[in-house]
Amino acid sequence: MIMSKLTGGTTTGALAAGAILALGAGLAPVANAQTNITVAVPNPSAITWAPMWAAIGEGYFEQEGLSLAVEAVDGSSQVLQAMSAGQAQIGAPGPGPVLNARARGVDVVFFYNLYPKSVFGLLVKADSGRETVEDLRGQVIGVGTADGAEVSFAQAILTDAGMSEGEDYTFLPVGDGGTAAVAFLRGEVEAYAGAVSDAAILASRGLELAEITPDEYLGFFGNGYAVLRSYMDENPEVVAGFGRALVRGMRFMSEPANKDQALAHMAAGNPQEGEDREFAGALLDAVIERMTPTDAYMDQGFGYQPPEHWETWQQSLIDGGALDGPFEDLTAGYTNAQIDAWNAP
Repeated sequence: MIMSKLTGGTTTGALAAGAILALGAGLAPVANAQTNITVAVPNPSAITWAPMWAAIGEGYFEQEGLSLAVEAVDGSSQVLQAMSAGQAQIGAPGPGPVLNARARGVDVVFFYNLYPKSVFGLLVKADSGRETVEDLRGQVIGVGTADGAEVSFAQAILTDAGMSEGEDYTFLPVGDGGTAAVAFLRGEVEAYAGAVSDAAILASRGLELAEITPDEYLGFFGNGYAVLRSYMDENPEVVAGFGRALVRGMRFMSEPANKDQALAHMAAGNPQEGEDREFAGALLDAVIERMTPTDAYMDQGFGYQPPEHWETWQQSLIDGGALDGPFEDLTAGYTNAQIDAWNAP
């Protein structure tokens, strides 16, 4: 499940947790000195962090005077620990762990919203005729596991639609990937509450899917890039260059003509992930969709963080008991200061 991978769950994949990947091999050297930085990510997938790997492969970071090493650790908590210990200068945690860390006194600042849309979604077969959440009344909805994060995500949507579990709908744990595809094909489920990776796996199995997630639930944005305030204050040029290269990487990989080259860059970061070209392509398509802002915020540019979405996250954590109450200044935990400069033509 991508949500657990993105926001702090178990690391999966071909690379060992904590492995440091040296980057920039094969790139032409530049005359100016490079600033070495370590970026901690909560799982070893390269496609999950696609704009960064596209920017690495195209030499955008090097052009900004940055030499990156990427360290894959086990979840957002370890990302934040690595940053606090000075083992990583930039990290890619989830917004929930960032707010929890700030509540503990860690002055971490989220500066780039990598996943402006929720990494979860409610999916139906494209030819099912089901177009809204109301169309799921009386239906069986597949989930990965009975207690996964996707269950609470779907429950909230269905509750808002006036439905009660057991009366108006039923969850059926069907696993993810291939087993979820089988459940769809056999007609055991009419919808699936899953994540970016799940959608990609289903698509690679030949299932054409449509998403019926209400727009307001897309506000539960996913992981992004963060730094300690002390590092940002002392190294503003690093943060500026990193964001600039990241936006260029996002633009590059979003062009259909660049897809093969983008996948090659990601395969350099995680070779085993790139072995299944069909799946890798489907996952990249799904990732690009989740990394592209909704129409309401598209003019703000890549990386933008809507203040109201941070409010949504804060309230969710309060409601769930993870936070005792609202922050005195929620805006201290994130910044949009350089978004316009990064997205300039």
